[in-house]
Amino acid sequence: MTTTGVAISLAGKTALVTGARGGLGRAVAQRLAAAGATGVALDLQIDDSAAPPGWIARAGDVRDEASLVACVADCVQRFGGLDIVVANAGLVPPWRDTEAIDLAEWDEVFAVNVRGVVATIKCAVPALKRRGGGSIVALGSLMSWSAHPQQCCYVASKHAVLGIVRATARELGRFAIRVNAIGPGSIATDALLGRVARRARAGGPPVEEALAQSAAQTMLGRMATEEDVANTVLFLASDLAAAQTGQLVPVDCGL
Repeated sequence: MTTTGVAISLAGKTALVTGARGGLGRAVAQRLAAAGATGVALDLQIDDSAAPPGWIARAGDVRDEASLVACVADCVQRFGGLDIVVANAGLVPPWRDTEAIDLAEWDEVFAVNVRGVVATIKCAVPALKRRGGGSIVALGSLMSWSAHPQQCCYVASKHAVLGIVRATARELGRFAIRVNAIGPGSIATDALLGRVARRARAGGPPVEEALAQSAAQTMLGRMATEEDVANTVLFLASDLAAAQTGQLVPVDCGL
């Protein structure tokens, strides 16, 4: 990737990407690797085929602090340190009316989307400090600063992610550690396509019509892609974003 004609290189950098088996996480890991980074791709279930060449595929759970500690230790042992952390692992619950909120589901979503982000950052900070700084990117959402009916659980979890980013950015700046968030709009991942298909089967618009409606709501007339998200993470991970911290960067084609 280039920005204003400047090639972005992460040569010599080590990254940790959570939720890296597929979707946005896999796209991000592949993009960082293409820019020269090595590192660890983490997910609940993952194999070597899901990790970029030269990366470690590690099974782990962001809800388990010991699992994250071991993952960071892998980065340090195998690659000499840690420079970039992408807290991507997350869940999107079904849409529910407020009176139908499932509190067990609520706890599960918060365990991954909120506790998992905090745990990932917490466990990575000592290694980043030893490296003399670094970049943390959390996957927020446009729902980190707006809301949608029937999405109380998801909206609340992504609001929390933005709060985590703002608070940790203020604290960690003195260690040259930057903390930012990405705010994707609707991205046509397999997970989103699955949700759209389920709504279609329940009487909603057909999949192609629903996607066309989403594209029509943007200024660019298209939906953002996994590549768009991965490129934005690459920018925030690089020295070109040296002055960006505590921010949520929308990736939504002007929704």
